[in-house]
This record gives sequence, structure tokens and C-alpha cells, in this order.
Amino acid sequence: MAQGYGINQFYNKRLTCFEFDGDWERLIGQPETNGSWFVHGNSGNGKTVFAAKLAKYLSRFGRVLYNSLEEGISVSLRNAFRNAEIDDNDNITILDKEQLEDFKERLRKSKSPRISIIDSFQYSGLNAVSYKELRNEFDKHLFVFISHADGKMPAGRPAKTAHYDADVKIWIEGFKAFPKSRYGGDEPFTIWQKGAEKYWITE
Repeated sequence: MAQGYGINQFYNKRLTCFEFDGDWERLIGQPETNGSWFVHGNSGNGKTVFAAKLAKYLSRFGRVLYNSLEEGISVSLRNAFRNAEIDDNDNITILDKEQLEDFKERLRKSKSPRISIIDSFQYSGLNAVSYKELRNEFDKHLFVFISHADGKMPAGRPAKTAHYDADVKIWIEGFKAFPKSRYGGDEPFTIWQKGAEKYWITE
């Protein structure tokens, strides 16, 4: 049976949020430190660079796991990380195509990171059931899923389920990030200024 809360208990219950500022607060607001975020877009629009920039920013608040399921340790991922100016001072660990069961074992360890970026959802092997199991088991964790798109929707039914469930939804197009967040923040984020100017002027 779920716990019941009176109104004063509900209003006074302590909820932990990231103290975002600047462009990131304008994009997302002040999000809770757990939950699910979903980033999707078509190839060549800046998804990976955005994910790298997000990883760098989130590493201010705690250790970040970046599970590169799709590309692994690759030149393109390395270029994206360099573009995001990630270095040894950033608290980020890159995983080379770590599959779901091993990844879950890692998260079960004491003092494991509480922030994970999974790139991409389609390579994770998650379906609607295993996605919900992951969320339920690691309910104090923040998962950020990077996803392929089919048109402007996530590619595949499981990805659509995760997208629907997400607290933060970010559409990537033309080197800009367009948010829908439960935490406020509704301003687009420019991933690459020159690329965005070229794309949106010609569109």
C-alpha cells in the first residue's frame, strides 16, 4: 500500500533538485536529481555533441556514466567530447558498449554514480517492461536516454514508451535543442552556433 500524505506533509516533503543555472536552467529548469530524460533527433543534427555537453554540465553535480552502446570508443565520440571541452577535470566515466545486465550490476555497487547517459536507447536492448524495471530498481538514479528518431518521433515502440514516461523531453534539430520539461525552462539551447545559423537560415 502506498504511503499517504496530508497537504502540509506533501508541501513540506523534501525533494532534491539540481541547482541549474544559465543556459541549462533556461532549457530545463530546476530538475529533480532522479528520473528519466529523453533526447531524440535525426542523425547529423548534433545529438552526440549535445549529450557530451550535457554530461559535462551534469558532472558538476556528481559522477556521470556515459554508456556508449552504439559507437563505443570511437573517433566520432572522441570528437564530440573534445567539442564539448571535456577533460580530466570532469567527473565522467565512458563505458565501451556495456550491456544491460553488466550495467545494472555496476549500478548496484555501493557508491556507484547516480547519473547515467545511455547512448543509444535502440542499442540498449530495453523494451517497455525492462525499461520500467530499470526505473523501479534504481529509483534514486537519473537516466538520460539518447535516441534515434523516426521523423519527429522516437524510433520504435519501446523508445516511444520511454519518451512518454520521461520528465524531460528534448528534441534535437539543426544543432538546437528544443525542450519540454516538467521543471520549467522552455528556451531552446544552441549546440553549435555556426551550424544552427546555416540550418535555420536555409530551412
